Amino acid sequence: MAQQQADKVRRRRVFYIPGYDPIHPRRYRELYRKEGAEQARICGYDLTLTPQRRKGPYGWHVAARMGGQDTETDFEVLVWSDIVRRSMDQGIIASYVQMLRTAWVYISSGALFRLGGLRKGPVIAALYPVVFLIGQLVIALLAAWAVGALLSYLHSFAGWAGLLVVPPILMWFRRMDNRLFAYYLMHDYAYSAQHRGANPPALEARMAEFTERIAEALRTDVDEVLIVGHSSGAHLAVSVLSDLIRAGQGPAKGGPALSLLTLGHVVPMVSFLPRAERLRADLRFLCTRCDIAWLDVSAPGDGCAFALCDPVAVTGVAPEGQKWPLVFSAAFSETLSPARWKQLRRRFFRLHFQYLCAFDRPRDYDYFQITGGPLTLGARYAGRPASPSCIRRAASGYRSVRAPAGHAQGR
Repeated sequence: MAQQQADKVRRRRVFYIPGYDPIHPRRYRELYRKEGAEQARICGYDLTLTPQRRKGPYGWHVAARMGGQDTETDFEVLVWSDIVRRSMDQGIIASYVQMLRTAWVYISSGALFRLGGLRKGPVIAALYPVVFLIGQLVIALLAAWAVGALLSYLHSFAGWAGLLVVPPILMWFRRMDNRLFAYYLMHDYAYSAQHRGANPPALEARMAEFTERIAEALRTDVDEVLIVGHSSGAHLAVSVLSDLIRAGQGPAKGGPALSLLTLGHVVPMVSFLPRAERLRADLRFLCTRCDIAWLDVSAPGDGCAFALCDPVAVTGVAPEGQKWPLVFSAAFSETLSPARWKQLRRRFFRLHFQYLCAFDRPRDYDYFQITGGPLTLGARYAGRPASPSCIRRAASGYRSVRAPAGHAQGR
């Protein structure tokens, strides 16, 4: 009875860590408001979103009534979009140089080929910006050749005069990137590769701030502190929680449950790189903890994620006695109606955010029940087996580990 009572949630703190996203966090509030209302209508529970009640960074408050129980949740977005925007603030020539450097890192390290052996989708997504940016340059050069040839024939101009059309054509493509996503994706992969898998100093500093925010929440009178990491935010969440626990600020006896939900992860894009010792150490450390619950959800229909890949095992750092994460599929083709699946299946970037959205044929994954409902993450999925198609084959060529300076590796 005491354990059942401990699994109930009346008050919760949720910290959401986005992926590599330059957009203001209000996007996530509006997504939660719209999709939460739709999921509540489908499932027959009450979910109300109101402005945040706590001082601090961007967030909102959720009041829910599910299964006859009321739950209050304070939701906070751990923002690093300003860092993302700065990393994307580069000229066209610098972006092409960055593309070549990033491609060299993944090819020369062998990571690209090992990643392709896990899931083709994310590797295709990584090659997409290379193909499109090269294609844009080829189009611009062909246009320059055609214009130069025409000018030489009509007015005896030098053929190189056609090169003057290259900059405006490339600038036009850059302005169209909100539809093409070529520059955006290239900057995303380049950010992870710039230090060959190590976190840039600005990101490490921001992660330290995240750790303090979560540590403060664990000292408050709530029943659960839930960290949600989506896409690139998944590996940030793993490192932030590892730092928190190593520093002795983890869950205390009688205090809030500490839970981690990773969605649509791309962990191998970083953990397979040579200098990702810090992330590999964090994966190895966190996967054996008995004082947390860690659920990893993905779906084969999400071509941008390493679907059903156990991030610890495929990185090759799973120790004896690995406990986490529990890996299972959101099964888009089954949890979305045929009409909805047909509408979304070719919208690859939208599908990468489906984990944060409503399902019209939900099964046991419901983002809004997890973040706003009356059970802790561990209680909700107690006894739930991993998906049978979970991939655990160690595939990384780099498996060295190194915890951050000043942190012990003890349990």
